[in-house]
Amino acid sequence: MKQLILKLGREKSLLRRHPWVFSGAVARVQGDPETGDTVAVRSGSGEFLAWAAYSPASQIRARVWSWDEKERIDGDFLRARLQRALGARERLISAETSDALRLVHGESDGLPGVIADRYGDVMVLQLLSAGAERWRGELADAVHELTGCACVFERSDADVRALEGLPVRSGVLYGGLPAGGVHIREHGLTYGVDVAAGHKTGFYLDQRDNRKRVGELSQGREVLNCFCYTGGFTLNALAGGAQSVLSVDGSAEALAQAKANLSRNDLDAARAEWQEADVFRHLRTLRDQGRSFDLVVLDPPKFAPTAAFAEKAARGYKDINLLALKLLRAGGLLASFSCSGGVSAELFQKILAGAALDAGVEASIVGRFAAAADHPVLLSFPEGDYLKGLLLRRA
Repeated sequence: MKQLILKLGREKSLLRRHPWVFSGAVARVQGDPETGDTVAVRSGSGEFLAWAAYSPASQIRARVWSWDEKERIDGDFLRARLQRALGARERLISAETSDALRLVHGESDGLPGVIADRYGDVMVLQLLSAGAERWRGELADAVHELTGCACVFERSDADVRALEGLPVRSGVLYGGLPAGGVHIREHGLTYGVDVAAGHKTGFYLDQRDNRKRVGELSQGREVLNCFCYTGGFTLNALAGGAQSVLSVDGSAEALAQAKANLSRNDLDAARAEWQEADVFRHLRTLRDQGRSFDLVVLDPPKFAPTAAFAEKAARGYKDINLLALKLLRAGGLLASFSCSGGVSAELFQKILAGAALDAGVEASIVGRFAAAADHPVLLSFPEGDYLKGLLLRRA
């Protein structure tokens, strides 16, 4: 039998149902498993703990499929897990709210390394672990059959695949992308989504509720949206009645998509200003110009993929938040986000507290942000709680 035997006393996290086995916990490997193979994980005393996918190239040596020794990990198992994930979303996001949502969220849906995002009639499948790659064909078939989407597009091109020793994969698995492009609706707004080359799977579905909240706060305010990507927060701010919105991003392609999204909606383009620039530098430019705003949105890319990068990430987060707080008028609001799994909510709050202190301003937390409901967080897997945000009010 292919199995991992843990060192004595290293089974505690698995007994608490944490789905990862780190390399340092493994005493020996038996049965010569290959990458992605299913192995039995046993304690140092021989007790069965879980069925998991083996990944010899990764520090996460195995990811748990099931805790039930009687379970068989095969196509039927995967199909059942996918059906369960789809069923859990049935009443979470109404069709009136959006026709785009996350249907599978990795470990939190019992499918480690599997992401499935629906954009209208297009399904984007992202396989990030050795186990998910091993069952690639079965997963793609089941996703296609269960969702009925006209197109299934694979975006297995995230950097994390390199840590699993896996090659980049990207392209159509079933059907074809719409000739006119992929378009979605969210809270009454229409967006074009580049599923082939956009960030993540094409759009930040996890920010759905937060975009709406920022829109509700934007009435009559002058807004600065940093790292605007394709304009999600910008469009919501304009729809919410913002007096003006300055949107900054370092990508010309993203800004072009943002402008196209603006034109797709019945919004006043005269209230939108766009700036292609490095956000860190441009915040300093705005400060030197004496600019100020009533609402600032900071939604930067991931600074710390793991806790090992937390110290470096903290400096980056502190820098941009310090500058943003200086640009806020009295009574202004800062919506600040972190999608770094290596930065906890507690650390993020400490960073913002330090930024306010160094900026010489007083600020209060008046709200908190998290990922939308279709991005669940398994209680035994706190690493899944990657997106966090604070809404601050400057005194």
